[in-house]
Amino acid sequence: MSDGRQGRAYIGSFTAAGGRGIVTAAVDAADGALTVLDATDALPDPSFLALSGEMLYAVSETDDGSVAALRTSAGAAPALAAPSAPVGGAGPTHLAVWHGHVLTANYGSGSVSTVRLRPDGTPDPARRHVLRHSGCGPHPQRQRAPHAHQILPDPSGRWALGVDLGTDSVRVCALADGGPGGPELTVHRETALRPGSGPRHLAFHPSGHHVYVLNELAPTLTVCRWDGALGLLEPIAEVPVLPGAARGDAYPSAVVVAPDGRCLWTATRGEDVISVLALDATGERVALRTTTPCGGRWPRDLALHPSSRFLYAANERSGDVSWFTLDARTGAPARGGSVRVPAATCVVLG
Repeated sequence: MSDGRQGRAYIGSFTAAGGRGIVTAAVDAADGALTVLDATDALPDPSFLALSGEMLYAVSETDDGSVAALRTSAGAAPALAAPSAPVGGAGPTHLAVWHGHVLTANYGSGSVSTVRLRPDGTPDPARRHVLRHSGCGPHPQRQRAPHAHQILPDPSGRWALGVDLGTDSVRVCALADGGPGGPELTVHRETALRPGSGPRHLAFHPSGHHVYVLNELAPTLTVCRWDGALGLLEPIAEVPVLPGAARGDAYPSAVVVAPDGRCLWTATRGEDVISVLALDATGERVALRTTTPCGGRWPRDLALHPSSRFLYAANERSGDVSWFTLDARTGAPARGGSVRVPAATCVVLG
């Protein structure tokens, strides 16, 4: 790792729960260890982050949700590049940069926002569109209304997939000409998943032909075929991410796929484990291989090191980020250590 931007981890946290905002840590290339360098609380509750070039984007997961761009540089904490921009939705939990826009999934209001980026990479609050979801699910508390939880572009760049926990569905979206206000996100097709499964996050197989949807309300993973030419998502199987029945509360949170397509990892809160699932050569057959403790409590996010040698878990309730060395053949994680980060929610590596 040769320059100032390489060898850095950016960790989001809930400031309302004692977090320091966005924490910057150095990453040791030899063993994956983290060393906290500094932090900024310029944005309240920056629960999810995304890197794009030299810019770090963050949601503010508050009732009047917003998104901000922060500049990264060697030897300094990320600094706001401009005032944060309201997203027109409550409780944004995820974001992605796509075609000159930042997209946010707004859990509280069940919507997805599209905010145009200025030429300098900062969000323009005057160029915003909000796509509101509709529907509900059978869970009496968690699915009374839509709860958009993730918005993620597909590998082709043609589509963005919106995962909604409240409606048990994934919306395949495209950008359409919205007139003077700029492009708008429109629903191309909505794919229903099993009622009550509560989809939270998804990840693509490196071939681009399969999608893995992690369900929060049932400790399972829905395997789907993906046709990027047609924008068609087809569920084909649902597999467990835990061995046997859960012993109590079990809420899967994050899914990461290995770049070589041989396995994937999931995190489950309550059980507080990382699961390793094996993939066949096509990416269509998925089987649980093993589980290991996450190194803390309530793992909210997983991140894979660019070398694919290390895996990181943001453990929200124990207030730490743990790192693991991955077995090159099986993908099994061996814990290396942890660093204190109160109310940790998200890890991205640069």
